Amino acid sequence: MIRSAFAVAMLVLAAGCAAPAPAAGPQPEAQAPQGQCRAEAAQSLVGQQLSSVLIEEARKASGAGSARVLRPGQAVTMEFNPFRVNVEVNRREVVTAIRCG
Repeated sequence: MIRSAFAVAMLVLAAGCAAPAPAAGPQPEAQAPQGQCRAEAAQSLVGQQLSSVLIEEARKASGAGSARVLRPGQAVTMEFNPFRVNVEVNRREVVTAIRCG
C-alpha cells in the first residue's frame, strides 16, 4: 500500500515537471532534410587541392547532409552514414577519392 502511494506521488511530481505545450500560432518553417549522398555527382573534384570551399562543394554536389575529410593514417569511425560524403586526400591535401559513408 505504501509503495503504490509512493509510486502515485512520484508520477504526480514527474507530471508537474513536464514542459508546457507550445503556444498555437505560426510555426517557423522547418528546413528540408538533406538527401542521401550521391558521390558520383562530386567526382569532378578529385585531383583538386583541399579547401573549405571544396568540402562544401562536395557536400552540395553529392546532396549529402554533412562532409568529412579523411587523411592518410587518420583514425575514423567505421559506421556507414548514407547522408555523409567522405573527401579522401593524400599527404599533399589533394583529393584522391570522394565516397559516401
